[in-house]
Amino acid sequence: MIAGPTASGKSALALEIARADGGIVVNADAMQVYGVLDRLTARPRPEETGEVPHLLYGHISPAIRHSTGAWLREAIAILEDPALSGRTLVFVGGTGLYFEALTKGIAEIPDVPEPIRAAIEAELAGLDREGREALLLARDPLMAGRIEAADPQRVARALGVLAATGHSLTRFQDAPQAGPLAEGALERIVLDPDRDVLRARIANRFEAMLDAGAIEEVRALLALDLDPRLPAMKAIGVPELAAVLAGTMTLAEATERAIIATRQFAKRQRTWFRNRMGDWPRRPA
Repeated sequence: MIAGPTASGKSALALEIARADGGIVVNADAMQVYGVLDRLTARPRPEETGEVPHLLYGHISPAIRHSTGAWLREAIAILEDPALSGRTLVFVGGTGLYFEALTKGIAEIPDVPEPIRAAIEAELAGLDREGREALLLARDPLMAGRIEAADPQRVARALGVLAATGHSLTRFQDAPQAGPLAEGALERIVLDPDRDVLRARIANRFEAMLDAGAIEEVRALLALDLDPRLPAMKAIGVPELAAVLAGTMTLAEATERAIIATRQFAKRQRTWFRNRMGDWPRRPA
C-alpha cells in the first residue's frame, strides 16, 4: 500500500514493485478513476499499463459521482477474484480515505438526495473558508472538529447528511466497522518528499501535462456538457483550463493558478497522512 501527496512518485514506485514481483497495480486515487482526464490526473501511461496490469484506472464516466464506498466494493472484488490469487497487489494513490476503507472499513452513510446536495453546494458556493467553518460549526459542531473547512466537498457531505437524516455524520462514522484487509499482512508506505522538491515537481509536472494535451482533454470534457458540481469537473486544472478555452484567462495565468491549487492540495494531503496515517512508515521520495 503506497500513499503520498500528488507528484511524490507513487506511480513509479508501484510500477517498480509490481514489475519485480509479477504483481498488479490497483488505483487508490479518487480522480484517477475518471475517464477523459488522462494526463490531467497523471494516470499511468499506456506503455506502463501494457507492461504491468493496472486496475481501477479511468473506468468511471466523468458524468458519475463516484464514492469511496463504490471504490471499496470494486477493491473487494479484486481481492476476492480467484484469478488473482497469489499475485502481489500494489494499492497506490493519494486518497487517504481509500486506504482507510481498506484497513478500517467504511461507515454505511445514507445517500443524500440530489435536491439537498444541490442546495447545500449552492449555499457553500458563496462562502470562503471562514464562512464554511462558521456554518459547519453552527450546524454540526461535532463534524467541525473532524474536518477542515478548507475542503468544500467534505463540508458539503457533512451538511448534506445532516440535512437528509437529521443526524451528524459522526453518528455513522463511529458505528463499528472493519476493513477487508484489517487482518492481512500489509506493507505500508507513505512517500514524504522534501517540501521544496515536491513544489518543483508539481510545477514541472503541470507543464508536462500541458505539453501532453491537457487542454484537449478539458475541451473533450466540456463537450460532454456535464454538471459543473461533479467531482471530475472540479479536478485541479479543469476550471483553470476551461477559463483559457473560454477566453477569460491566459494560459500563463491558468498555469500559475493550477500549480498553486495543486500545491495547496498536496499540503492538505500531507496533513491528512500525518494525522490519520501517522503509524505508516515514511520514505523520502
